[in-house]
Amino acid sequence: MSAEGLKEAAARLAVTMINNGMRVGLGTGSTASHAVRALGERVATGLTVVGVPTSEATAELARSLGVPLAELDDVPGLDLTIDGADEVDLGSFAVIKGFGGALLREKLVALATTRQIIIADESKVAPSGLTKWVPVEVVPFGARHTGAALERLGARPTLRRRDGAPFVTDGGNLIFDCDFGPLADPAATAAAIKAISGVVEHGLFIGIVETVLVAGASGVRTYRRGG
Repeated sequence: MSAEGLKEAAARLAVTMINNGMRVGLGTGSTASHAVRALGERVATGLTVVGVPTSEATAELARSLGVPLAELDDVPGLDLTIDGADEVDLGSFAVIKGFGGALLREKLVALATTRQIIIADESKVAPSGLTKWVPVEVVPFGARHTGAALERLGARPTLRRRDGAPFVTDGGNLIFDCDFGPLADPAATAAAIKAISGVVEHGLFIGIVETVLVAGASGVRTYRRGG
């Protein structure tokens, strides 16, 4: 099965966990889009849900599929959120997200949900801890100084660009992609990043993910934190 086929298999399994009447967080990115499409199929056959999208792109896709949407502040909380990940440590359930640029809204939705489900293909699993670069969303004002502060933490920050111009998030912010090398203590790194003035959010999800569905050649495996 192709990489996209593996992602779709994990996404479809995740969507079977959605029950009638649920409030559902809708993730961002190529993997999460498979879940949104699968959810659209279930809505078309009678499932009643309310979705809260984590990006404008996801909102547009969900609307095109007939999935009813609400803003995060319109709901008291979310029952379940399905999203992808850029790297997953199955030992600690620490996750890196944000390569798609929606990390702030993804984090806010994740923190408002009872059950955060990550779907991924096996290439996203880190065998010995997180090693990929960490997206850090910053306010545009003084961004160069914020980047320098990230350097003092030991990062090698690169301002994300698209089509030659700085990438701008849905919230109007910028992103530094920060190479820290292997993260010996992701929680400590997360706290140090968040303490920098000018930082809005980072892509380290610590203590948030409850379930990880990993698709590989042998099928989809389910991992649950603490069990």
